[in-house]
Amino acid sequence: MEWNDRATLDLADNGIAHVRLTRGDKMNALDPAMFEAIIAAGDAVREMKGLRAVVLSGEGRAFCAGLDLSNFTAASPQDRAPIAARTHGNANLFQEVAMTWRKCPVPVIAAVHGVCFGGGLQIASGADIRVVHPETRMAIMEMKWGLVPDMGGYALWRGLVRDDVLRDLVYTNREFTGEDALGYGLATILDADPLARAMEIAGEIADRNPHAIQGAKRLAEKMLSPDTDMILLAESEEQARVIRTPNQIEAVMAGMQKRRPSFPDD
Repeated sequence: MEWNDRATLDLADNGIAHVRLTRGDKMNALDPAMFEAIIAAGDAVREMKGLRAVVLSGEGRAFCAGLDLSNFTAASPQDRAPIAARTHGNANLFQEVAMTWRKCPVPVIAAVHGVCFGGGLQIASGADIRVVHPETRMAIMEMKWGLVPDMGGYALWRGLVRDDVLRDLVYTNREFTGEDALGYGLATILDADPLARAMEIAGEIADRNPHAIQGAKRLAEKMLSPDTDMILLAESEEQARVIRTPNQIEAVMAGMQKRRPSFPDD
């Protein structure tokens, strides 16, 4: 399957589905069409018969470079519905590209290489397991643009990242490597060939009792689930307070012009 040249989905005979982001010329940056394609892929795998595991990867030089800001200046999906509107169950459109993988009934393994910034990191965080190249460039990037992480990250990073480490990564939006990510909890396994290793892990899972695997995933979600809906809504409410405000616009302009921003208090 293919959606608007942004993602493909193939199901192998062993029950492993491979979802691949296919905007390689733009480092798989997230534009409106990419959001639609990822959500469509997530919906499709949940309907597949014989599904055993999912591998999520990106073509070209990057897993996902995050939000393509140039495509959200005019007709953003956020213009079509309030950020706090729950358009996809407990999530909005932006959150669903990450949360859809947690809603998948079988394990999802992300193969992460090249660049994994902002929304790309939150999408990878939606996977059960992240296989990351040691030299992958990673960052929780949103603060650079005067925004808060609001694509499910706060719900997904519970239990992965130590609280003070997460605060540092969010507040500073500093870049780190895949090797650093292993220590932080944002990478599960390091490998020089993330896709091959992810497929290997998926193959091991495919050989397990599928009902037991699905039950184990449901239990894993229940360990963290009581506050998930609240966190997702809180992300959206905080983003709604800052997006398109003068200081947020100043953050974007300063970043693009490579200058120090000037933020008034009022």
